[in-house]
This record gives sequence, structure tokens and C-alpha cells, in this order.
Amino acid sequence: MNPRLAAWGERFFYAPSLFQRLLAYALWPLGALYCFIMFRRFQNSVPRKQGLPVISIGNLTVGGSGKTPLTVALAQRHKHPAVVLRGYGRQSSGLQVVADGTSVLCDVACSGDEAMLYALQLPHAVVIVSEDREAGIAKAKAMGCESVFLDDGYGKHFIAKYDIVIEVTPANGFCLPAGPFRERLWPGKKARLVREGEDFTRRVTIRDAAAKMVLVTAIARPERLEPFLPDVVARETFPDHYFFTRDELAAILEKYGADALLVTYKDYVKIRHFDLPLALMELRLELDDALVAGVEHYIRTYDENKD
Repeated sequence: MNPRLAAWGERFFYAPSLFQRLLAYALWPLGALYCFIMFRRFQNSVPRKQGLPVISIGNLTVGGSGKTPLTVALAQRHKHPAVVLRGYGRQSSGLQVVADGTSVLCDVACSGDEAMLYALQLPHAVVIVSEDREAGIAKAKAMGCESVFLDDGYGKHFIAKYDIVIEVTPANGFCLPAGPFRERLWPGKKARLVREGEDFTRRVTIRDAAAKMVLVTAIARPERLEPFLPDVVARETFPDHYFFTRDELAAILEKYGADALLVTYKDYVKIRHFDLPLALMELRLELDDALVAGVEHYIRTYDENKD
């Protein structure tokens, strides 16, 4: 996607100008129709057991909310877990086993950036990308996994799971295409709503910090990094999941006379072999005990509740 168009879309959803607010109201009938269709889709879905506990970490809006670090923080507490995700931005299709719990089996072009992040930060986990999430879960079960963490799975109402939903409160509260909401907390839908600052807290440290750093990132809503940024000489943002080239990053270093590129782990997995000076924003989540206990209770009692 064009970087300017992507930035315009994020402002439209999360920090709309007066013109964008008027546009949102003009599109409201389409948003209401979309919302009705998604509600009927939920009503007509019958959740199917998958034969092992599935924990979904999702949100209701498009764009980033912290699903990936929350999934890492929860999955690292369990033996033989799997992470199943769609694999947005990857240059492959179909089901791909990215990591088998001992080794990484493909490169980042095949896996996509988020799946590679999971493979490197959860070396004991099976990581699978698949557009068909049930096929990914079945593969994880066949590989001996004891639980599955489903990244961005709230809308998969046909899968029986423990739903964790990260609350996001954008300025634009409409449904697509008038606003960022792709789902709602539907009546009758059981989900645990979590809030940053209450159920989890971010801690960021900078590895290999340099005197002059330029922030380069390709994540959704990069303004979320602002509270954790050290002094930087410039900020260069790209569309979510963007694949950098070495030449464009080298040109950014030269343009600003920077000593290093400051990147997130999601960016790092795509450029770690470029032999360029990198400083890494390392993110760690501290979880509320009740959130952890809720997941552990669901996994521990899964067999008791199985049909």
C-alpha cells in the first residue's frame, strides 16, 4: 500500500480531521450495513471444538493493539504451545510450518514478520501460518502441541476458544468502511476484555543504543511507540508489514547522518541480515495475575468441559 494512503487511513480511523469526520458520517450507512452482516455471521456460527484448548488474542478494530507481545507473554508460560496466525504480508500462501519447536524452518519472506517474531521469541513453540485457522490448529494438534494461541482470532466464531480481546478506543467509533471496527462485542459472545495499564503493562529497553538514531518502523499505528522512544534524529514510517530493502535503509542512515537504525523486533526480523547498525526496542509485557490465571484455568479444565 502507498505509505501516504496508509497514513491517511490511520488518521481517518484514529485521529480524524474535521473533513474525515464528515466523511465518516457520510459512510455511516455502509458501516451500519457491514456491522449488521457481521452480527448475522456471528449469530449463524456454531463453535466447533478443536480437540485441544485454543486461546485467541484479538481486538475489534483494524490496526495494531498489542496482540503479538501479549501472545508471546502468554504462550511463553506453557509447555508445547503452538501459535497459529494468518501470516499477513508473507510472500507465500497456504499452510506453512514456520517453526517446529526446535528449529526455524523457513525464511521471513515465507513466514511474514509476525510469525518470524514468534519463532525467534518462542523457540519452544510450534509456529504455523495458515489462512485456514482450523487447518493450522489441526496441524498443531498432529505435531503434539498441548495448547494453541490464535493470533487475531476473535472473528473466527466457528472455533470454540477462550477469547481475549484487547480494548482499543479510537476517535472514530464506526464500523468499516466508515470507521475502524470490523467486529463488536456481540450480545451472547463470551470474551475477556483487557486494557493496557490494567491487565498488562509494557516495558521497553533499548539494546545497542547509539548517540544518533533514526527510528525506522513498519508497524500499524507507529504513534504507539512515542511514550517509549529515546531521543532520535528523525522518524521514518512505512506501511504495516512492509519489506525493506538494504539500499533504502542505508540511504536513510546517510540522509540523517545517523549512527544506527532504531527498530522494533517486528522490523528487526526482516533486516537482521543486512549488516547495518541497528538499535533494538525490546518490549516485555508484565501481566496481571488474574489474566494469567484465567488462561491457565481454561487450559487446565479443558478436558473436563469437553463434549
